Amino acid sequence: MKKDDNKRNRVTKRLRWIARIWVLPIIVYALVFFIGYLWSWITTGVADPYAVEGTPFREALPPIFMFVSILGLGLAWRWERLGGLIAVIFQLATLIMLCINTPITGDFPRSGIPYLMLLVIVVPGILFLVCWRRSVKDIIPTDST
Repeated sequence: MKKDDNKRNRVTKRLRWIARIWVLPIIVYALVFFIGYLWSWITTGVADPYAVEGTPFREALPPIFMFVSILGLGLAWRWERLGGLIAVIFQLATLIMLCINTPITGDFPRSGIPYLMLLVIVVPGILFLVCWRRSVKDIIPTDST
């Protein structure tokens, strides 16, 4: 039984590190993106000089939800359950908003990019939740009698 627990712990550690390594470039990209907008806002007074006037707020929600999901992935390094839940829930909200705003059409190479970004962000969130669940099973003893 001890050998099975050791193997289970190793698999959990590997999954955890796969998720963490996967998250690093996502966080770096988001930080560069955020710093660029912040720098533009500081120097020009406008965060996005190419923004179209009169754009509905619902079109701004998917990027906001993705950014919150990335913050959740950062939290998942310390609190796997909380960060994973934030990432997955906000990516589901992003999926709903994307389906409302830009449904998948015949022009998929262009309209499919946000959906692919969604997958890139949601997979480590799911991995963090799996690692949390496996860790909880290791802590809670099961009575076999």
